[in-house]
Amino acid sequence: MLKTFREDIRTVFIKDPAARTLLEVLLFYPGLHALWNHRIAHAFWKRGFRFLARMISHSSRRATHIEIHPGACIGKQFFIDHGAGVVIGETTDIGNNVLLYQGVVLGGTSLNKKKRHPTIGNDVVIGAGAVLLGPITIGDGAKVGAGSVVIKDVPPEKTVVGVPARIAGEHAHLLVDLEHANLPDPVLETIQLLLKEQKKLKECLNRLESNTNNQIDG
Repeated sequence: MLKTFREDIRTVFIKDPAARTLLEVLLFYPGLHALWNHRIAHAFWKRGFRFLARMISHSSRRATHIEIHPGACIGKQFFIDHGAGVVIGETTDIGNNVLLYQGVVLGGTSLNKKKRHPTIGNDVVIGAGAVLLGPITIGDGAKVGAGSVVIKDVPPEKTVVGVPARIAGEHAHLLVDLEHANLPDPVLETIQLLLKEQKKLKECLNRLESNTNNQIDG
């Protein structure tokens, strides 16, 4: 556990350029505090001490404003930046080297006691305010744009944006990726394509009118 905690501290310094000193990270990073509380609560949850696990989780939520169910499975090098409003449901599975921003919800869509929350692959970035619902799978290296609502699987190394989220492009698979704001805009790209086609049609009509006028004059 101590080895894991040290790795969590290193992850903060890697993924947050604002992190300056060890004391600052230990005292003022609620995302780290929430993760540590979860790791302890999850250990009790797996050993059958469910009430104690929920008590730790509840206390952590009150202190950090981050809610992580003790049943959720979270891998290594996980980091929540800022963190307020993050909710991670019971059957969520999160891989390694995942970055979440504030307001992210990994929620369920079923009342059945089965897998009902997202599975997040390795090296995934999920932007602020994104909502991922149901037992969907987010592939390795994928990006979810801020404010998106994801209700379907996302293939590896794809970028999704919008409500509901749609694939907006493909990107390089980076182990550390903070450029989550530089995402394509599929709506803008579609409008630009339509305007380009409209311009072509207008040019064709102008040529036809010119040829017709020449034939009449001739």
